[in-house]
Amino acid sequence: MPTRESVFIVDDDPSMRTSMNRLLREHGFATTLFDSPAALLDHANFEKAICIVLDINLDGSSGLDLRKKLTDAGVTAPVIYVTGNDSTANRAAAIASGCIAYLVKPFTAQSLIESVERAGVM
Repeated sequence: MPTRESVFIVDDDPSMRTSMNRLLREHGFATTLFDSPAALLDHANFEKAICIVLDINLDGSSGLDLRKKLTDAGVTAPVIYVTGNDSTANRAAAIASGCIAYLVKPFTAQSLIESVERAGVM
């Protein structure tokens, strides 16, 4: 079984990608950054992902829909959702999709680190 070695981050906001990248690297995690669902799907090397940090609202697309595509394609990497638009419907859909964490922006650094660490032992 390949070694999971990178946290995949999918967020269309460059400042959020940069912030999460910096934070995770400061805590010893390698990261791979994606600015869109298409970029992630084109990468396709999912067995290397410790987890996928996935924004729910992706510039005209849905992180929830992307998660379904990944699941349908057999991707088993744990998912951590992040969102700036918390709602009961999004939270319920995220939990139903089997995510390991649902973080509302602005979330604490510690909540992201703890979620990624939890994913790393799965």
